[in-house]
Amino acid sequence: MTHSENPLDRLADGAPVRRAAIKALRWNAVVFAVIVIVASPIGWIVDRGQGLWAVVLGVAIAIFFSLTTVVSMIVAARRQPAAMAGIILGAWLGKMIMLFAILLALKDADFYNRPVFAIVLCLAVICAAIIDAIAVQKSRIPLLGS
Repeated sequence: MTHSENPLDRLADGAPVRRAAIKALRWNAVVFAVIVIVASPIGWIVDRGQGLWAVVLGVAIAIFFSLTTVVSMIVAARRQPAAMAGIILGAWLGKMIMLFAILLALKDADFYNRPVFAIVLCLAVICAAIIDAIAVQKSRIPLLGS
């Protein structure tokens, strides 16, 4: 059996996980662009410049979340399952700390519309999570029994 025929070798080199992460990154870029294109005029109609800033902030934070997930998946792809889980959990914890810090910094700011920000951020993060789940589900990552 050659290297390319052995599913254990493919799993060990992390290729299926990396392919899933890159596919998710591409789809997230498309979805975030659509959200910006659709939400920007709505944000502007709702609250002019403050609505537009809310859209920009919401999508920027979602991009940060998405990139963190993709990078952690690519970095962890060649690791053992426990190490991979630790890396992804650590990235998630880092995202939560960063989100808390950003929201704390924006707490008293008045240059953006909070409801528009919340809606755009929630929409973008939910879309990214769905895309990540679909990319992993369709990626043909070999499942190994114990």
